[in-house]
Amino acid sequence: MESFLGTGIDSSLTFAKFVHLTAPNSVEKSEEEWRAILSPEQFRIVRQKSTEPRGTGEYDKFYDEGIYNCTGCGTPLYKSTTKFDSGCGWPAFFEGLPGAINRTPDPDGRRTEITCAACGGHLGHVFKGEGFKTPTDERHRVNSVSVKFVPANSSASL
Repeated sequence: MESFLGTGIDSSLTFAKFVHLTAPNSVEKSEEEWRAILSPEQFRIVRQKSTEPRGTGEYDKFYDEGIYNCTGCGTPLYKSTTKFDSGCGWPAFFEGLPGAINRTPDPDGRRTEITCAACGGHLGHVFKGEGFKTPTDERHRVNSVSVKFVPANSSASL
């Protein structure tokens, strides 16, 4: 079992239990409330389902140990151990934390959108079957602005 050693969280908790305990079923805010807590770029991407330009995000080539939380609501989404270099120009993960991410096919059926299960914030898209040597053969292409990194040795609240 993985623990939260060094994060200020009870080390007997597993990631799955932690997400279950902290991720509310729904975080609902008005457009005005979202605009008050998100930067204009975050709002455009997270709430209006836009995309940051390829290769511009701060987490594209970033590989420190920790957790990636939702920018909007703080829900833990990804462990750094699931991040890999796909060469796509955005952070790539091969899986999210259990129950933290929803998948919805785009209306045209070509891609599958991924969103935070707690607040519905747009993260990016997931792609399958691209041949990456990952346990899931998936690539979660995530906008850096959609997540906030919390270092493993941080005592900051997740």
